[in-house]
Amino acid sequence: MLRLKRLYRFMLQTFLPLFIMTFGICLFIVLMQFIWRYIDDMVGKGLGMSVLAEMFLYAALFLVPMALPLAVLLSSLMTFGNLGERLELLAMKSAGVSLIRIMRPLIILIVCVSTGAFFFQNNMIPLVQVKLYGLLYSMRQKSPELDIPQGAFYSEITGFNVYVKEKEKSGLLKDMMIYDYSEGFNNARVIVADSGRLKTSTDKKFLALTLYKGESFENLNNESDRRPQAKTAAVPYRRESFDTKEILIGFDANFTRVDESFLQNEYMGKNLESLQTSIDSMTLRLDSIRDTNAQNILTASYRRTITGKTIETAAHVNFDSLYQAASHAEKAGILSRARSSAQEVKDQYAIRSLTVADEAQRIRRHFTEWHKKFTVSAACLLFFFIGAPLGAIIRKGGLGVPVIISIFLFIFYYILDNIGLKMARTGVWEAWQGMWFSAAVLAPLGIFLTYKAVNDSVILNADTYLNALKNLIGIRSGRKVEMKEVIIYSPDYEALRIRLEKLTSDCESRLSARRHWRNRFTFRKDTAAMQLAAEMESIVEELGNSDRILILNKLMDYPLAGGYGIWQRWQFRREIQIVQRVSRELAEMI
Repeated sequence: MLRLKRLYRFMLQTFLPLFIMTFGICLFIVLMQFIWRYIDDMVGKGLGMSVLAEMFLYAALFLVPMALPLAVLLSSLMTFGNLGERLELLAMKSAGVSLIRIMRPLIILIVCVSTGAFFFQNNMIPLVQVKLYGLLYSMRQKSPELDIPQGAFYSEITGFNVYVKEKEKSGLLKDMMIYDYSEGFNNARVIVADSGRLKTSTDKKFLALTLYKGESFENLNNESDRRPQAKTAAVPYRRESFDTKEILIGFDANFTRVDESFLQNEYMGKNLESLQTSIDSMTLRLDSIRDTNAQNILTASYRRTITGKTIETAAHVNFDSLYQAASHAEKAGILSRARSSAQEVKDQYAIRSLTVADEAQRIRRHFTEWHKKFTVSAACLLFFFIGAPLGAIIRKGGLGVPVIISIFLFIFYYILDNIGLKMARTGVWEAWQGMWFSAAVLAPLGIFLTYKAVNDSVILNADTYLNALKNLIGIRSGRKVEMKEVIIYSPDYEALRIRLEKLTSDCESRLSARRHWRNRFTFRKDTAAMQLAAEMESIVEELGNSDRILILNKLMDYPLAGGYGIWQRWQFRREIQIVQRVSRELAEMI
């Protein structure tokens, strides 16, 4: 029986609840965004709950590849942030457990999740996409639910515009005006009625409109009559008064599903093997089209192949002289025929180029879908190696800071992924370059954060960057020396006095040396200055055991060494003068 170590079991018990919770939250958020995007196709169509539930199910499955990387990023960030905030991560490291060993069970778990995401993307997503897009297309084609408003024109009935001034609870429509342009605007019919009723047929394919006490006006103009005299003559019309009039209007209110077979042949409905087969066949067909076009260009040019005849060497003909010898009318005819021929060739090959471009576009879409099978799994691994080290560094758990960081990182990844996808689909980049662009940008960040977290580097501490900036511009922090409560070894003041006098003389000789300004413009280590700094630090360390307050206060006047263990090069002369002055005063005090 396989038994997990207590540490591994603890990490899995900490990570899995957070992962499940964040995955549910992320899936809900992206599902709401999807519903908001397609809300117009669902509202007002009279769709049943079964159809809406089916659409939500397919949408949730379709959005799993988008929610999964975000959930991995957020859960890993929260897990290690909570461990760092509760000092549990510090306790593990104090026990000699490295961060990589702490992450080991979660790495294995994320590898399994990424593998499952690949099989889900390859086997399940094509079926889900076919079902979802087929259902959305059917919903778009469905006629809206009939709900005629009061005091406004209703144009959702194809070929009709209906106006109702008032609606009674019994369903009676008062003061109706109907514009019937189903036979064209030139043969429009206007119907005005005192009241009416609107009903749907049993099979929900027709609307039965019953009108009471009204009149209709109909234009009898024939659109096929295009004679000039017909345009100037009076247009006949027909006026009809009625007590009761019934009109049958075609209006299919049923929900009819489209055939999904045409979607199965597209790139969205294919798995990895089918995509590769389609890419090979389309590439072969595209190459044959290009070869045929190239052969046609060669054949249709002036380089024509003549077979079956003996060709004798012809005399050299100067075509410019022949053209200049022609009359103006002949020249105009030659130019006109040449221009027409060139325009014809241009139009012909413009159409052929569209065919080639369309075929190349289909190949690129298949290539992007092929790479997309792998990018989701890679994104899960990448976000784990970003979120886990970052959580160990910031040491903040909960839903505050981790959520903010995760949102910014995921938005950045999403923008990069969309840029790469569009570049790949338009042919600006190769398919593999566009689809792996976001991973290539974020992979160095994951490596950097993992390296810093393993080495316990402080990269999100403002004081670290502030001190580095101060060192860069030459602002030094003051030296702090405090009296020790227990002094084990007292300093040898006589020996230190001799060393201070020697340090003073070394500084004086260093200042009097020629060409010391060259140190400001070189990046090589200054050995002499490093020796002065080492001697100064040794004297400060020994005199730090002194019990004399004046000496300890004077030690704080020494500057701090920086750079290559020495002072900043552009402050070289000033700081050596300080060391010389402080050393002389300390020697006198001793």
